[in-house]
Amino acid sequence: MNLPNALTFSRILAIPVLLLLLVAPFTWHDQLAAAVFLVFSATDSLDGTLARRRGQVTELGKFLDPLADKLFVLAALIELVQLGLLAAWVVVVIFGRELVITILRSVSAGQGHVISATPFGKTKTVTQIGAILLLILQRPYPALHLAAEFGIGITVAFTLISGLDYLWSFRHVLVRGSDSFAMAAGGSSSSDPVNPLARKLGERLRDAGLTLSLAESCTGGLASALVTELPGSSSYFVGGVIIYSNVLKENLLGVPAGLLERHGAVSAEVVRAMAEGARQRLGSDYAAAITGISGPDADGTGKPVGLTFVGVAGPEGTRVERFDFGGDRWENRRQAATEALKLILAVLDERTGVRYADAAPLSGGQSPVNDIDHEAAT
Repeated sequence: MNLPNALTFSRILAIPVLLLLLVAPFTWHDQLAAAVFLVFSATDSLDGTLARRRGQVTELGKFLDPLADKLFVLAALIELVQLGLLAAWVVVVIFGRELVITILRSVSAGQGHVISATPFGKTKTVTQIGAILLLILQRPYPALHLAAEFGIGITVAFTLISGLDYLWSFRHVLVRGSDSFAMAAGGSSSSDPVNPLARKLGERLRDAGLTLSLAESCTGGLASALVTELPGSSSYFVGGVIIYSNVLKENLLGVPAGLLERHGAVSAEVVRAMAEGARQRLGSDYAAAITGISGPDADGTGKPVGLTFVGVAGPEGTRVERFDFGGDRWENRRQAATEALKLILAVLDERTGVRYADAAPLSGGQSPVNDIDHEAAT
């Protein structure tokens, strides 16, 4: 029980205090209730900030924080309905939205997909706090009645808007069903879970008698999973490495420390070194490397979330592409793995002169495969 978790738990302990103050018979009880509600609402932001700064993010905190938020706000809303200060349908709308989003978030987490808070969601929280304060204070200060009604209208509007925004973010949960992983990875259906790009790549490598290896950072092995989904992939896929730390990039792939210091792990220069190191140390004809910032945060790098570099090294040289994805963490990783397969196919196209028709054309035109400055933004 560290300080951030104690602050979170204090919101739960404050619920009976708030409810008693709302019905207490003494003077200034509404003002005190409003003060208690405002002070403990502020701990919602404070506990998360402290946990991140102190490195005290715990599983207990992840579970307790959203639970305490919802209990604290819903308890206040239900009591206001009981006092005749709020229509019951407003609570139904707010509670319904929270219930649906919580269920979708749990299902999504089970699929390995995390959705961070959106600006709409944060605005919704602020409007709820403001509306509840106005509803409490309108009793001792009747002049606030109109402002309280307006606040409730704004709260309901942002509750619905943020709910729709989250539903869009959670659309993968609604449409994928039992095929969620296959579809997320680019597969077509449960009847054929193999990614069509991976199938074409396997055919191309097998027919040419070539081998492939992979070095993955931000995708965490997703590209390797796509490649090895095809039976018989061991005939051309020699293996891969998942390397997140700079130390392992140096030790396993031979990426120079100076390169990492000058350009950062997410850069064209480093992904080139990763691809070339994988090809040399794993002994494959071709090697692809992926590095990027999947999100939801930029990890203090100052580089934008979604920035990704893919490099493919082969006998002819090394080709590097830059991508700027605009999705959430799962979508960015999926796109990075997919684009890696496309780039490998594009490099093989230049080797054989055969074009893979389903691969998206690369912007910026065709450049030599050893030209590191060729970075097609997508």
